[in-house]
Amino acid sequence: MGGRKPTVSDAEILSTFVDSVDPVLSAPEVSESLSIGTQGTYQRLRELHDRGLLDTKKVGQGRAWWITDEGRTFVDEESD
Repeated sequence: MGGRKPTVSDAEILSTFVDSVDPVLSAPEVSESLSIGTQGTYQRLRELHDRGLLDTKKVGQGRAWWITDEGRTFVDEESD
């Protein structure tokens, strides 16, 4: 992965989904709870999707994202 080293961990991003009362989030919603911009958030969400930790669907002009069972397992293992 090129660019700057991420300052927000994958587990922190995925925890945003675990901790949310809404099961589906947009990139701007995730970005609001993290210290990274919307573009950076979107890139990280795509990477997590490529690894099978998030799923996504195009909705209108944007995208909806939600955590997979594999993503939940990843968060659980990181918190041990």
